[in-house]
Amino acid sequence: MKLTEEEVRYVAGLANLRLTEEEVHRMSQDLGHILTHIEQLNELDTSAVPPMAQVLFDADETATLREDRPRASLSNNEALANAPVSGAGYYKVPKVIER
Repeated sequence: MKLTEEEVRYVAGLANLRLTEEEVHRMSQDLGHILTHIEQLNELDTSAVPPMAQVLFDADETATLREDRPRASLSNNEALANAPVSGAGYYKVPKVIER
């Protein structure tokens, strides 16, 4: 499946990415190859393959990785300890709504 460079620019715009013309050309080819591969995978007959609820190990449907035990949550100071920028008890992040 071939993606046009216009489609790549549109998707890059949705992701708020700035691509050079060379990157747009390369991405249109790379994404086209990926979509072609997905189309090939979709042609496989998986009707005899049972659905998987847990992909890490064979177990019954109620299996979990660890016992679920209640525990104390982090304090506000502990939660903000590794934040690059914080203030007034909150994480501070750059505004991304406007370009």
